[in-house]
Amino acid sequence: MEETGWQKHIVPLVAPRVRAALSALPPEVAGELEEIRLRAGQPLLLQTGRGELFGGEYGVAKTAAEALRLTAAELQQILLAMTEFSLYARDEELKRGYLALPGGHRAGFAGRAVLEDGRVKLLRDINAVNIRIARQIKGAALQLLPHVYCRQKKRVYHTLLVSAPQAGKTTMLRDLARLLSNGDAREGRPGMKVGIVDERSEIAGCFRGEPQLDVGMRTDVLDGCPKAEGMMMLVRSMSPQVLVTDELGRPEDVRAVEEAVTTGASVITTAHGQNAAELIKRPGLAYLLENAFFERVVVLSRRHGPGTIEAVYAGESVRKWWRTEGKGNVG
Repeated sequence: MEETGWQKHIVPLVAPRVRAALSALPPEVAGELEEIRLRAGQPLLLQTGRGELFGGEYGVAKTAAEALRLTAAELQQILLAMTEFSLYARDEELKRGYLALPGGHRAGFAGRAVLEDGRVKLLRDINAVNIRIARQIKGAALQLLPHVYCRQKKRVYHTLLVSAPQAGKTTMLRDLARLLSNGDAREGRPGMKVGIVDERSEIAGCFRGEPQLDVGMRTDVLDGCPKAEGMMMLVRSMSPQVLVTDELGRPEDVRAVEEAVTTGASVITTAHGQNAAELIKRPGLAYLLENAFFERVVVLSRRHGPGTIEAVYAGESVRKWWRTEGKGNVG
């Protein structure tokens, strides 16, 4: 079978039995694969856009009983391969529970946390690995672009993308960064300086400091840096016209957004939630929405596939959405 992009990067890193299973996947499954979940003693699970499948010796297994079950030793072998047999060299990433992989993919880990002064020092006795397949869909944000870019003023609106997990927020965010960075002379849209704070290496998919995914020719990426600190670093050092970051939530992130807005940079970010009623439970986001920091709110779902645009709220409609769907559902 012809090798897909993710197979080229992922298959060499996994245990031999998993390698054989992934190499035998039918093209329609390989082409839609989103996650590979490996747990000690449990069935190999494959998450696709159409649902969950079991991974077996010859590709897809019909039942859990026929699925591969990995040992703790095999998971440790996978971890070592992903760190190029140097856990120490990747310990900062491992403290956060994940590793960036070639091709923009990521692996998350669960196991026994070793603490030092109340903080996670490292993970040991790995019992689960979740490999998330990076899928770049160029053009995914074309439909959204007219809603977030003002052609008359040639500026980007402060925008919040909202959706449940795995509904296409990061894919949309990445493509927006690429489109805004490259510009389009035919459309009269100049390229813009874009700064990405990629705290978890998901947007640009950096590996060894180099973006593995196309985020545009005028884009600067600060990889593995906390969002709040990273936004201010980019403002001071790279003078971005657009600041892009993922999964806003912590109080310090909110303060950084406030400060970034005063510098003249436009902010595009995301938040987990299916509606305003869920966002209001997060005080930081509630504060930004209550005080109208975002000029656009875009609600996404995967109803017609990841990145389905359910609604775009602009100007006064953002406030109305917040008052009726958010504050109106408190208590």
